[in-house]
Amino acid sequence: MWELPFDHNHHKKIAVINDLSGFGRCSIAVALPLISHLGVQCCPLPTAVFSDHTGFESFYVRDFTDSMEPYMAEWKKLDLEFEGILTGFLGSVRQIDLVEKFLKEFTTDRTTVIVDPVMGDYGKLYATYTDELCRGIGRLVQYADILTPNVTEACILTGTPYQEHFTEAELLALAQRLCDQGPERVVITGVSRGSYLENYCYEREAGPAVQRTLRIAPQRSGTGDVFSSIVAAGAVHGVPFAKSVRTAAEFIRACLKRSSQLDIPVTDGVCFEEVIHQLHF
Repeated sequence: MWELPFDHNHHKKIAVINDLSGFGRCSIAVALPLISHLGVQCCPLPTAVFSDHTGFESFYVRDFTDSMEPYMAEWKKLDLEFEGILTGFLGSVRQIDLVEKFLKEFTTDRTTVIVDPVMGDYGKLYATYTDELCRGIGRLVQYADILTPNVTEACILTGTPYQEHFTEAELLALAQRLCDQGPERVVITGVSRGSYLENYCYEREAGPAVQRTLRIAPQRSGTGDVFSSIVAAGAVHGVPFAKSVRTAAEFIRACLKRSSQLDIPVTDGVCFEEVIHQLHF
């Protein structure tokens, strides 16, 4: 008698395509506990494995690019379906090509794709990024339902000259141009407003919404990963976009405050473990 195959799709899942750092609280090491805490299974697809992230003076790294395709093939054998797919830092054009293949093969009509287009900050590209890589990230935007760029990345994706201060009208134009490339929802993060940081949210149907939180110095590694992970989990649960963004921003502020109280080195990221009990929608 033939046994029926197992169905592995009874519980909500998010595939997280990013690197893994053993120390430093960023990328998958942040996404896995936060998404799990919010009641969604986190399924990592590593792009590289680091001993500690690149903000440290020294680190060991093992590139995972050659393993990504057979890794994906095993998931395909299991007929895995994902309610969410979250992409983060990608280190090569080949990785971008593989992510595009993943999106084509695993996206269904119930999948929300969240693209965090990690390319640069403060008006500059990250050291490893080239124009070719930026064009590749731009190609992924068409698959996104939700896009989470910072101001620098929003400028890169729209071909807009970077400036330190944008008016609300200019941010609206940026967000609309990003939505024209495919996403239904965009949040431009980390807009500087004096002693405040602003997240500029835009939805095709609802229009813009501006959220501000008091700035807490210093900035730390991994906050972008915290943000995108919470927004991704919120999307899978059907939480209103603006509420997910607010939840993420307030949680990051709590993490930053507690990290400063404990005198955690900036390179070590935010000690979310201390305040994770506060995280809920």
